[in-house]
Amino acid sequence: QVQLVESGGGLVQAGGSLRLSCAASGRTFSVYAMGWFRQAPGEEREFVARINWSGGNRYYADSMKGRFTISRDNAKNTVYLQMNSLTPEDTAVYYCAASTVVADGIPNLYRYWGQGTQVTVSS
Repeated sequence: QVQLVESGGGLVQAGGSLRLSCAASGRTFSVYAMGWFRQAPGEEREFVARINWSGGNRYYADSMKGRFTISRDNAKNTVYLQMNSLTPEDTAVYYCAASTVVADGIPNLYRYWGQGTQVTVSS
């Protein structure tokens, strides 16, 4: 099992920035990739970004490129999502997820999920 705990969400004004963290524990040696997803009220879960646990290869949803940056600190078993130039459309619950296989933006390939952290962007 892998446990994931997100933090760093909150309320921010449009144009502002937030950095989300996801701390992983448990059988982290089994993790191949870590991803961030988000879900707004009434919407489906949306892929944001993915980073491979070793090697650090990154993959982003097209709409996130240039504003969001995913990174990792293997020593701390933590993945980050730096979000800049936020808009009200970025308001959602952001979820961290871990996959034990090659995975990009397909939620079903991620086996472990955190509880989510709320990000609210005011206009």
